[in-house]
Amino acid sequence: MLAFKYIAFHYLKYFFVIMSALVLFMVGFDYMGNAQSLSSSANLILIYLVYKAFFAIDMLLPLALVFAMISTKIFLIRSNALVSFFSLGYSRVDILRPFVVVSTTIILLFISLHSWSSFARADEFSNNIREHSQYLSPTRDLFFTYKGQYVYFSKMHPLQKKAENVRVFSVTNSSLQEVIIAKEAVYRDNFWLIKEADIISKPDDLSFSSHGIKVTKTDDLKILEGFRPKILDQVYEGKVNFTIKNAIDAILLLEEQNINTSSIKGALYKIFIYPFFVPCLIVIIFFFVPMSVRFLNVSLFSFGAILATLLIWGVLFMLIELSNNKTISSEVGVIAPVLLLFVIALRQWRKYRMSA
Repeated sequence: MLAFKYIAFHYLKYFFVIMSALVLFMVGFDYMGNAQSLSSSANLILIYLVYKAFFAIDMLLPLALVFAMISTKIFLIRSNALVSFFSLGYSRVDILRPFVVVSTTIILLFISLHSWSSFARADEFSNNIREHSQYLSPTRDLFFTYKGQYVYFSKMHPLQKKAENVRVFSVTNSSLQEVIIAKEAVYRDNFWLIKEADIISKPDDLSFSSHGIKVTKTDDLKILEGFRPKILDQVYEGKVNFTIKNAIDAILLLEEQNINTSSIKGALYKIFIYPFFVPCLIVIIFFFVPMSVRFLNVSLFSFGAILATLLIWGVLFMLIELSNNKTISSEVGVIAPVLLLFVIALRQWRKYRMSA
């Protein structure tokens, strides 16, 4: 218990120092490059920096956890604390346990942050502030299918839950049957409510004997049940930074219509599976380090461990981007690499636990 508290304390200390340094570097570097593009409003600049900090945490937290483990291990070796713990009867697995427990706990908290829209969509919001001086810009020319209908929104405001210039086309047997035209639709009570609309209906048989096209007016028309503005904005704009709730709701809604949800599943894999490469990598690196500085070139080890971490993180990030672009499947891009690291880490854990 003494070793656990001592190692966990130093691990958390190094983690917060490294995490703060990485975030400040990334936010500062971004601000220097985009300062001229930002609004002169101090409030907007502050909000932009906060969202960029959230995005930096989302991207760099896994790296900070691994770097903090490397720094803590070097500190334990240089201070001879590691040798002291071994002489008191602690095994390698006992020394490793605080790193795994603390990193896993932080990862679980990190995953829970993705239920918060401001964190999950921080990069999108910051880009909107830079380009449009508002964190949630309207979506334009949105065209999609839903339950056999084709829907067009000229402009949608996700924050106000409002759409402008709405067109709904009903098609039967590849033939256009009806068109609903409205100036505005508002999302309320799980429906898109249209106060006033013109409905243009075409008869099944267009001939001289038919009555021809019929135009009627209607009030309080409800369409698109369950299609929340945030789901529309993200799914049909091809965005991949979902909150947990929005991703689950989108999958349940779209699978009913037999629409491909691989990109949304990939977003969930990135949230729930990708971060767990950290404890796996910690286990793998940990057992390659000798217990004493006599058997270790600290500078060489630090360089090698940091380089290996960056390479693995870079490969995982590249595979995630490829899966987001549907070049490879999400299972291959996200699940397979983490599963491979887990198998290697489990083998290392069991090997040294048996020998302990």
